[in-house]
Amino acid sequence: MESCAFCRIVAGEADAHRVYESERVVAFLDANPAVRGHTLVVPVAHGDDVFANDADAGAVFEAVRTLADALERALDVDGVSVFYTTPRIVGGVDHPHVHLLPRDSADGVHLSLPRGSLDDGEATALTARVREGL
Repeated sequence: MESCAFCRIVAGEADAHRVYESERVVAFLDANPAVRGHTLVVPVAHGDDVFANDADAGAVFEAVRTLADALERALDVDGVSVFYTTPRIVGGVDHPHVHLLPRDSADGVHLSLPRGSLDDGEATALTARVREGL
């Protein structure tokens, strides 16, 4: 897609510091990092959701695993936070992408979610609905 910033990076038409490439995946340092080493993993093919294509999903998350290990070794961090949100939910860049954030205890990053409670009846019903969807 001509208007997609990540498609331009994948095509080599826009600059990015690439750290990984394969037939289906490109990974590069985020130009506006939350932490040192913040990396984005994107499928080569533009789409609405990384999970829409089994081969792309497998390639993306295999790259995520490989890069998480590499980032931990290269940056000597405590771990890596990984997150993905379907692009249509968050806006911004509509090309599917996974964020990898190398983490240490003093990085100041807070990835907290408001928490509720789950009663047994709701959990049972939800479990059944998810299993029906498999």
